[in-house]
Amino acid sequence: MVIAQSISKYDKKHPTVITIGTFDGVHIGHRKILDRVIKNAKKSNLKSTVLTFFPHPRMILQKDSNIKLLNTIGEKTKILEELGLEQLIIHPFTKEFSRLSATEFVRDILVNSLKTKKIIIGYDHRFGRNRNANINDLIAFGSTLDFEVEEIPAQEIDDVSVSSTKIRKALEEGDIRTANNYLGYPYMLTGIIARGKGLGKQLDFPTANLQIQESYKLVPKNGVYVVQGKIKGETVPGMMNIGFNPTVSGTSKSIEIHFFNFDGDLYDQTLQVDILERLRDEHKFDSVEDLKKQLQKDKETSLSLISK
Repeated sequence: MVIAQSISKYDKKHPTVITIGTFDGVHIGHRKILDRVIKNAKKSNLKSTVLTFFPHPRMILQKDSNIKLLNTIGEKTKILEELGLEQLIIHPFTKEFSRLSATEFVRDILVNSLKTKKIIIGYDHRFGRNRNANINDLIAFGSTLDFEVEEIPAQEIDDVSVSSTKIRKALEEGDIRTANNYLGYPYMLTGIIARGKGLGKQLDFPTANLQIQESYKLVPKNGVYVVQGKIKGETVPGMMNIGFNPTVSGTSKSIEIHFFNFDGDLYDQTLQVDILERLRDEHKFDSVEDLKKQLQKDKETSLSLISK
């Protein structure tokens, strides 16, 4: 997949079939649009293309927005590539960009810069300054500027009944099963393995301390989860604690992963962890011994769930 970090850096060689949006989570609703873009491009000998934006527009236009995102840019890029997308343009979203009129956006960006021959878009898409243009305006532009518009009808998208907002809410409530069903894949956390305090080793459950660099990434509700990670090409199951380790007087929030049947050095490596299931809330136990007993139960439950 070809990736351009802005519209100005896009190589204008190939005419495109394009869709536009933030696509946070790249969930099953988004995939209806993306699948259609990819199939149309193959049929028409055009390049399947996504124009997306970073930072998220709400981060720029709503100063009080503390929105957390489902994907880092790296995660989103990886998912789109796995779907078979040919071109991804990640354009920096600024206030200046948001002030482009609908005409400027369509004529200068879509047609002149991205060589758009076909746009596939959801029925409720709005664009241009103050988001004052809609799908009917886009169809009118297409008739004068020589591109086709294909609308994904309301029923087709609404049948999926999914949104990035619903997924964020599920994760914040610890409902990983609902989030994963809406996403169509296990929710992932990606970070660098850093040295912790070595508390897990003292409990006979050595852990990898995952540090996420992107402050905007949504971390699910505190608790214990069943996970899997890709280590040296192999999928390794494990369990993860998100929280403060209250039994051992922890004071800062951490993400600690214990991988089953793994003994190796992961320090300073970038690791993606897929979250499969939530086991329980984080608790403060009466003693370290009680905590060790619970961790053993968690491991047995995790292995049982994974085997199913």
